[in-house]
Amino acid sequence: MDDYPLRDWSEARLLRPIVGAAGADRLFQRYKGLRDLLHADADALLACPGIGASRLEALQVLPELARRYYDESLPCGAVIRSPSDTEAFLKSRLRHLGHEIFCCVFLDNRHRVLRFDELFRGTIDGTSVYPREVVKEALAVNAAAVILAHNHPSGVAEPSQADERITRRLKSALELVDIRLLDHLIIGAGRATSLASRGIL
Repeated sequence: MDDYPLRDWSEARLLRPIVGAAGADRLFQRYKGLRDLLHADADALLACPGIGASRLEALQVLPELARRYYDESLPCGAVIRSPSDTEAFLKSRLRHLGHEIFCCVFLDNRHRVLRFDELFRGTIDGTSVYPREVVKEALAVNAAAVILAHNHPSGVAEPSQADERITRRLKSALELVDIRLLDHLIIGAGRATSLASRGIL
């Protein structure tokens, strides 16, 4: 595999084994990137020359395979070794969704994963995220630390003022029960923003 530096390949090149060279080129003329392509309507994809039922199915399973891969990379008991591990896992779970999801990774005092939970759906603001619920879930698993995350379906990973406010409220609520808030990640289309790295925590 060293002879094939996959990281250096374009997205169209990576798709050639699945849809053929001509098919990959045509798809990327029609769609802006992988996110648009992999969440395109099935009928629209079938209308592309060279895309039949079997190639459509191959395209449709790719996001699910990626999600399962990252699920295995962060199972219960796994140790969070780096921010990039957490970011990759959370991006695989959240960046493709068309609605906002607020979730938590609960950790013990050695940063081993106790549980991953999707706690709230919908617009993330001070009224839809309830600090007491986050605290309750953290205490239920005897967590020593928490990593928060939510997605922006717009694809823009910049935190809003509401994101910053709820992060501070959650940090204060968790501190009351001696649980550390390690980070809050905003997941966009192709990147994630860490509020800890912005100095908000």
